[in-house]
Order: sequence, then structure tokens, then C-alpha cells
Amino acid sequence: MIRRPVAWVVAIVLFVEALGVAALNWFLGIVVDRQDMSLAGLDSDMMANSSKIAGIVFGLYFALCGVVALLVALRDRPPAGFGRILLISAAVVHALLGAFSWGLVGWGAFLLMVVVLGLIVLLLMTYDRPAQPADAAPPAAPGPDGPANGGNGGSKDGGRGGEGSPLTSPPAPTTP
Repeated sequence: MIRRPVAWVVAIVLFVEALGVAALNWFLGIVVDRQDMSLAGLDSDMMANSSKIAGIVFGLYFALCGVVALLVALRDRPPAGFGRILLISAAVVHALLGAFSWGLVGWGAFLLMVVVLGLIVLLLMTYDRPAQPADAAPPAAPGPDGPANGGNGGSKDGGRGGEGSPLTSPPAPTTP
């Protein structure tokens, strides 16, 4: 059963984007190589190889982000540590690419970048951990005389919420 399909969608979108970015940069490298022209004195072979290397690097980066999203989908748990940082960096990259693509490419590319940005942020927010105080104690397990056995819940004071029970209020402050 798929409880939260957003992680699956993000994983698929990032894998497709990884292939698309790698293929586009590889194609641009081939075009620059076949032009055999210099741009401000730069070697055309250097530009072609740089474009191909950049395509491989960014393709692997987006594929790694897709793997993190796939692991989130498979485990049905929020990303933690390096995976969370990777997805946040992918969101920032898509925000920057969206801003640049508006002026350089057009609104279609901008819309695509914003949709992917929204999906990544939705993934991060959907699987966000609930806030829990640091001093919160884990729930106490019933003792040998627990409620199932008709006992007092294993507490010393007969289950009335004595010292150390999560149901008691803190002691009242005293004045000297």
C-alpha cells in the first residue's frame, strides 16, 4: 500500500531529470566539438569536454537525489542526515535554475523548475518529523500488575498518578 505517493513521484521526476540533464550537456558538448571554434581564446576541445563532464556530474547528483527520494518512499520515513541535506540542496538548485531559466530560456522552463522545486519541498514537508520536547520521557510500559490484569498499572500509589507518573503536574513552587 502506498501511503504517500509524493516520494515515488519525486524519485521518478529526479531520475528523468538526471537523464535529461546528462543527455543535454552531452549533446551540447558534441555541438561545441563539431563547431571547432574558439570563444575568447578558449580551446573548443576543453569546452566540449567540460560540458560532458558537467553533464555527468549533474546527472549523478540528480540521480543521487532520486535515490534518496526512492529510499524515503520505500522506507516510508523522513530523510535524515546527508539525505535531507541533499534534498534541501536540490531544492535550492531548482530555485536558482528556475530564476535563471526565466530570463534565459522562458516561462516554460521556469514552470518546470518550480514544479520540481515544489515537489521536493512537498516531500520534505510531508515526511517532516513531529516536534517533540527534548525532555519528554518515553511512555511507561504497564508493569506486571498492569491494567490488563486488573492491577493498579504497576505504580506505587495505586495508579493515582504519583511521583514520576506522566499524569502528575510539577510540584508547586515554595517561597522561603
